This record gives sequence, structure tokens and C-alpha cells, in this order.
Amino acid sequence: MREPTREEQIAIDAMKGAGSVMVCSHVNPDGDAIGSVIALTLALKAAGLEVVATLADDAPAPSTYEFLDGFDLFVPNRELVPPQLFVALDSPSWERLGAAQPLSFRAGSTLTIDHHRDNHRFAAYSLVEPEAASTGSMIWHMLPGLGVEPTPAIASACYVALMTDTGRFSYGNTTPEALRDAAEMIEAGAVATSLYQRVYESRTPAAMALLGRVLSRITLANQDRVAYSWMEERDLAETGATPEETENIIDVVRQTGGIVVAAFFKVEGDHVKVSLRSKTRRFDVSAIAKEFNGGGHTAAAGCTVRGTLDDATGQILSRLPGHFA
Repeated sequence: MREPTREEQIAIDAMKGAGSVMVCSHVNPDGDAIGSVIALTLALKAAGLEVVATLADDAPAPSTYEFLDGFDLFVPNRELVPPQLFVALDSPSWERLGAAQPLSFRAGSTLTIDHHRDNHRFAAYSLVEPEAASTGSMIWHMLPGLGVEPTPAIASACYVALMTDTGRFSYGNTTPEALRDAAEMIEAGAVATSLYQRVYESRTPAAMALLGRVLSRITLANQDRVAYSWMEERDLAETGATPEETENIIDVVRQTGGIVVAAFFKVEGDHVKVSLRSKTRRFDVSAIAKEFNGGGHTAAAGCTVRGTLDDATGQILSRLPGHFA
């Protein structure tokens, strides 16, 4: 493992100098959000610091990642008092901190650690590395500066963060450094085959039933350059699947051959959550997501569109490749 950079060391010193630290990520947390929070919380505990992990949502952490050691460290934000240092991971703005935002506002100081290019550098201290494949990778690089030897639990959390944010090491952010990091994590005790199976190959029968519905609805649009599908709230009720079991469905839609972009629409009341995936670095889906106050990366992004399913599909497809007014 390499030694921390000057910018990383500033972030490390801020955490070491705090009497109490709270670690949180963005609303609707994905694998990078959950993995990086668990990894940093475990590392700070190993360094002898007072630290607590929380969520930006009032809902529990997604059960997809409950197999990770440290998953039980999350404490509901409503049960906490403001810390001396609030650390926002993988979150580019205050708004993405959701229900935990008041705690960050009342904290003694704030630190953001993130790899989103559009990070607003909203905290007192900002460590932003757009070239990093995942926020979990950034935590991995900080361990030497914290004086912490990577345990299998920390390595596994970082590996899940990296694996999920690189699309199982298939997106354009799968760089040589990302693969070197993955190798180091495996050497430290992350079991790659097991972690892959737990995240991607452990769907419940209900989740498989939901996936079948979504796959049956795949539609080609924009001169066959876009594949999209959708689900409604009744699909969850009728199949018995849980909301967190929808997280990786977009990656299956993305497997459609010959397309440039995949889209998945989830209807929730008066709004629609949209997941976008690009299969080429020449088209940045995060630029589309930003138009709707969302965000993400070139290859993977998401946003929320107010209105009906027809409203959302119309607005999103009109901005994707192959559409002509």
C-alpha cells in the first residue's frame, strides 16, 4: 500500500484530531456508500478514535450488504447528537446527506471524502479525487496514515465498494490502479468469489420474480441506441421483493447488446427514480442526471423526475443518444 498524499494526510489529521467522529454517506446508499462507511468506521475504531456510523435515510441500511462485518455499526441518525467532526463519504453535496444533514450542520467541523467530479467541496475539509475508482478505494489508501493494518473486515468492505462502483470491474473506471487496489484487498483477506456471490448471486425468489417482470418489459428506443425498462410499486407488492433488491437490476438491462445507454425507471408515488448506465465513455450519463438534481459518474448515474412514468421516460429519452426532436 502506498503512503498517503499530502491532501489525504490533511483529512487524516482532521479525523485524528477530533474528539468524536460521525461517518455518513448519501441517501439511497449503494455498495460504495455502505462499504466505504463501514471500512472507515472500522479503521477509526482500530485507531482508537470515538466514531459512529449513521445513514442519510431514516430507513435501515440495505440488507444486500448485511453480510459485511461492521454492518451492525449503523446507528439511526435520530438517536445521535452532533459530533466534533462529521465525515461525509461519497456525497457531492449537502442535499445528498438527507435526514443526516442537520447533524452535519451542527457538527464542530466537517470533512468530505468523495470521488464525484461534481463534488461541491461543501465541507470545511475536502478530499476529492475524481480519478479514484470508488470512495472505498480512497479509504483504502488512507489506512497507512491512520496507522491501521487492513483487517479482512476492512478489506472486504473496501472491495465491495470498489467492485460495485466499477460495475464488477467492467466500467471505464476499472483502471490499473483499481485492479492493484483490488489485489491488495484480496491479499488482506477479502475473498473475491464470496463477496461477488453475496452481492450479485444471492437474489431471493421474490427478487427473481421482479427481475423477470423487468426483463419482459425491456424496450428499445432512440433508433435502438437505448434500452429501458420500468417497475411500479405494485410490482414489489405482488412479487414480495424489497426496495433494496432493485439496486442491481439496471446492470442486467445494461447487458442488452448494441445499445449505448440503459435506463431503469422506478415509479414511487408522484415521482420516478431513474438509473442510467452508459456503455461508452463518449456519453456521460451524469450530465443528464444533473439536469434533474441527480448525480453520479460518466458510466453510472441516477436522478428523480417528478410526475408519471410517461413524464419521466419522455424527458429522459429525449436527452439520450439517438433521439431526434
